[in-house]
Amino acid sequence: MSLRELREEASAASPEELEELARMMGQDPREGVRKLASSLEKRIASLLRERERIGQMRRMETELIESGISPVAGVDEAGRGPLCGPVVSCTLILPEDFSELWINDSKKLTEKKREELFRIITQNAVACEVGVAGPDVIDEINILRATIRTVEESLSRIKVKPAFVLLDALKVDTDIPQRSIIKGDAKVYSIAAASIVAKVTRDHMMYEYDSLYPEYHLSSNKGYGTAEHIEALKKYGPSPIHRKTFIGNII
Repeated sequence: MSLRELREEASAASPEELEELARMMGQDPREGVRKLASSLEKRIASLLRERERIGQMRRMETELIESGISPVAGVDEAGRGPLCGPVVSCTLILPEDFSELWINDSKKLTEKKREELFRIITQNAVACEVGVAGPDVIDEINILRATIRTVEESLSRIKVKPAFVLLDALKVDTDIPQRSIIKGDAKVYSIAAASIVAKVTRDHMMYEYDSLYPEYHLSSNKGYGTAEHIEALKKYGPSPIHRKTFIGNII
């Protein structure tokens, strides 16, 4: 096979096939093929590290399931800090054998990777619901209470009732046993998956708002207080989706 054909085969190979490919290429006399084998070995090492990381992130759910507590739901939110737009929460239940690689705190992922994982998560989830609170609710009851309301909304709507709920630094009013984990979106697999769904769902809403209020460049800043966004606020004043309690010191 030519070097180009080998590259194409390597790019399409499953993680299980990579080791055999790397071994075969390492025995090839061509220098270019041996270099490709070396890069594959690095890729294999990266995959092994990622599998180990995912195993650690799934540990809490695994322990609950092995003790007979199932299904387990993960919960997270997106949008507590922006100057405008909603706060969005997600409650989801993943299959017990689901172990998709690269799932992580949504803030640690590129937009492209979030979109890719969003599709995989939502297509494979046993159940998945979101809750949304707009700027009017945030201004009326404050961002923390609004966030809790969205979590309770998503939890009440989920079609498969969880036996246990894992949340990222929140506690909610529910009869379901729950555990709040500080920085849970970086530590717990199902919470990280929920953070991705919440983030991408909110981003899609902000893209729609950008078409209504293009002067604030919401598709790029997602409502956060970037210099460009603040400058637009001072120039044009607030839009109907701005949080009045967040922008008093700006305008």
